[in-house]
Amino acid sequence: MAGAAHKERAAVVTGAGSGLGLEIARGFAAKGYRVFGTARQATETAAVEQATAGKIALTVCDVTDEPAVKAWAKQVTDSLGDDGLDVLVNNAGILTPGPLEILPLEAIKREFDVNVFGSLSVIHAFLPALRKARGRILQIGSMTGRFPIPFNGPSSASKAALEAFADIYRGELNPFGVSFVMVQPGNMATGGPAKTAAQLEKVASSMTSDQRELYGAAFDRFSAAFNRMQAGGLAADAAAVKVVDAAEQIPAPIRVPVGPDAEEILQMVRQRSDAELDVERMRLVDLDPSPTGGR
Repeated sequence: MAGAAHKERAAVVTGAGSGLGLEIARGFAAKGYRVFGTARQATETAAVEQATAGKIALTVCDVTDEPAVKAWAKQVTDSLGDDGLDVLVNNAGILTPGPLEILPLEAIKREFDVNVFGSLSVIHAFLPALRKARGRILQIGSMTGRFPIPFNGPSSASKAALEAFADIYRGELNPFGVSFVMVQPGNMATGGPAKTAAQLEKVASSMTSDQRELYGAAFDRFSAAFNRMQAGGLAADAAAVKVVDAAEQIPAPIRVPVGPDAEEILQMVRQRSDAELDVERMRLVDLDPSPTGGR
């Protein structure tokens, strides 16, 4: 990828106000990159810029607001000039757990708006600058994009969509020297576990008595297993090291599992049958994998 010694390299990271995104931004700043990013709140931008002595410049920007994304991208690319952009890390994302049958369609659409369409909006806004530098896009996905799990439907499906877009972008952008890397983290202890636990509790408490009868016991088991996995996941700073390394690896990798659980599960996906994977995905979240007589 680009990044010649005669110029200062530049990186853009969405969702850089906290968690994994912030650690990725810090990783690039430590390597001498000019770092630009988005945050959800002005308090995050001020805190990060103060803590990093201005090495990371954050802007409050909702990635689902296309005009705002374009305005932010123009501001960044104008400051970069003819050097262009070396690295774009699409990290912003949300999680909407729950049984698909009872999740409001608007909540599922919102997940796709942020995780998928927001990512596409950011990519398109920065492609002219990436072409100038023959740069690299890193899309933060998840191991669930290749190994979807019950009660994690909107997230798994949105990450699966990103996997398909990654393959398409890789072919379409190759003539311009722009590489596309799909990053596939496993469970991470990034500050998110507490938020996830609160989301799971909110879903459980919002169920009607009929929904509770249908899904309550299974969702409780899923929630306990999911909370355990996240709490024991890879630390954000360790995950960020893998992401920054992938940004500089030559040649560009196609997919990068992040964390031992992601490596193990994604290898299993390549080796097992669909029937075997169905059993494993149920076991992963402490659900009964035995068939119940469905036709």
